[in-house]
Amino acid sequence: MKPFFLAILPALSIALAAEMVLTQPKELAAQLAAKAAPPAIFHVGPNLLYRGKHIPGSIHAGPASRPEGLEALRQAAAKLPHDRQIVLYCGCCPWDNCPNIKPAVELLLQMGFTRVKVLFIPVNFAKDWIDQGYPVEAGTAKR
Repeated sequence: MKPFFLAILPALSIALAAEMVLTQPKELAAQLAAKAAPPAIFHVGPNLLYRGKHIPGSIHAGPASRPEGLEALRQAAAKLPHDRQIVLYCGCCPWDNCPNIKPAVELLLQMGFTRVKVLFIPVNFAKDWIDQGYPVEAGTAKR
């Protein structure tokens, strides 16, 4: 007989996936080009990737698979109204293997944010954003 936690783990994963609202790279790029009020954008992957190239205006929160990354995201998001649109992205690896997105989404939902979206990056940030010609900037992490 499985412990209770292990028995409900698959259901929790399905529930979290159901709560994830995805946005496509093309949609986010169009939103950024529109010059309207942009969403708050958080990179929740490795700093090395962020320093190389990242979405303009995005804030590096740190890898959300680590406690210090989640804490950085918590602190950065705490300054925002709960109805502000937030877009999370990583791009460290293929979507199915990313260790950072799910913990970041879970944290923001627990904090009471109601408009959390995830940038769908099926392969990686280079292929699905940079190579498509969407806007990027290089530099050190903003917090």
